[in-house]
Amino acid sequence: MPKKYWIDNDPESELDPISSLLSEWSDPEEEEEEFRSDFFQGLSGRRQKAAFVLMAIWGVTLGINVVTWGTWLVLGLICLFSLQASRLIFAKPDPIAEPLSDEGLASAPSVSLLVAAKNEEAVIRQLVTQLCSLDYPTEKYDLWVIDDNSTDQTPEILDQLAQQYPQLNIIHRPGGAEGGKSGALNEVFAKTQGDIIAVFDADAKVSKDLLRRVVPLFETKEMGAVQVRKSIANSSLNFWTKGQAAEMALDGFFQQQRIALGGIGELRGNGQFVRRSALIQCGGWNEQTITDDLDLTMRLHLDHWKIGFLTDPTVEEEGVTTAKALWHQRNRWAEGGYQRYLDYWRFIINQPMGWRKKLDLISFILMQYLLPTAAVPDFIMAITRHRLPILSPLTALMLSLSLWGMFTGLRRSQKSEKLNIFEIFQLWWQSLRGMLYLMHWLIIMPCVTTRMSIRPKRLKWVKTVHEGTAEESFEF
Repeated sequence: MPKKYWIDNDPESELDPISSLLSEWSDPEEEEEEFRSDFFQGLSGRRQKAAFVLMAIWGVTLGINVVTWGTWLVLGLICLFSLQASRLIFAKPDPIAEPLSDEGLASAPSVSLLVAAKNEEAVIRQLVTQLCSLDYPTEKYDLWVIDDNSTDQTPEILDQLAQQYPQLNIIHRPGGAEGGKSGALNEVFAKTQGDIIAVFDADAKVSKDLLRRVVPLFETKEMGAVQVRKSIANSSLNFWTKGQAAEMALDGFFQQQRIALGGIGELRGNGQFVRRSALIQCGGWNEQTITDDLDLTMRLHLDHWKIGFLTDPTVEEEGVTTAKALWHQRNRWAEGGYQRYLDYWRFIINQPMGWRKKLDLISFILMQYLLPTAAVPDFIMAITRHRLPILSPLTALMLSLSLWGMFTGLRRSQKSEKLNIFEIFQLWWQSLRGMLYLMHWLIIMPCVTTRMSIRPKRLKWVKTVHEGTAEESFEF
């Protein structure tokens, strides 16, 4: 596996992980040394970069509120974003690949399934049973479960299941093992033999034909990874789980449309499949990030791999059930998503990713991170100048696109081809309720960007226990 270039546990002087990306240079050893020397001298750590971006956002936002041509600049951004939004809406998703036939199983690739488990006694038995009962030749896939020093009955349950299922392999990590989930995955990866590596969370629920559906997407050589659409198993429980179900539908819509435009497909951790050679080329999982899936997403694209998306069947997971649990989970997601741009910004600029991917990245950085953060100084200026926020039309456009995407995503998740008026009304109601739920991102994003500017990165592993499962998270 290629050498890692990220610095372990150095919050004051974190470096951009570059892994195998330097292999693109004509003289790897000389260029690598020169590049790293320049990097040491010219760039600061993550906190300094986050502070610089935050100050830039505030400075630009305050500036366009003061200058006379600020309104025209916003109108220009609206025109550009409207064009990109139109391209996104009208793009035709890739056709659904046919599942692998019985005849095709003879030449099908081998698959290694990985699960990192820590105190998962409530759900691990069900997941192992499902993953060991897939409609795929048992000699062509195996399951590896890494018990990360669990203190409940998880180790005993796994040892019992290993006696029942020959394709199940158990690894018990001792206390003090480093790297969290990424470290556990890296440890077991060297022991696997599968051509395709799949990762599941311990609370996942999968269908028997999942591998038959996923494997055909890897027939194209440039396909480095595939993400299975996620859904919420307990979606009917309360407002928060219903909102997460609508959010997953929106994510599915964006994934399909972005890929159709030649943009960025993204991994989501649970239900992700990665080609073995692509994972080796990218250097494995980054143990210095709090969202290993988003970090790996960026490195795959920078190494010129594609990421596909499977809409059906879905992989189910348990949604968090309280506002407090949602707040902590989404803060981690937001920080990890933002961190990857700070870590890889130089390669995003310099690597020949193609204009479609770069345009897609710019659009979603603007929509997901910059615009919500800029809303704070924009609102302050609106109060002091007694007028509407100058960025409000751009925000309205972003929210309208999200509403349409949520409705379309929910519509695509329906099994029926035709819906009656009442069913359509229900989808719109779910979408409007989902948009109300999504407003928490407008609070989380400014909080995360501010916190990252003043506090160093922390990777302390903690557990947040939910009903019937335990969710992996990090303490901030």
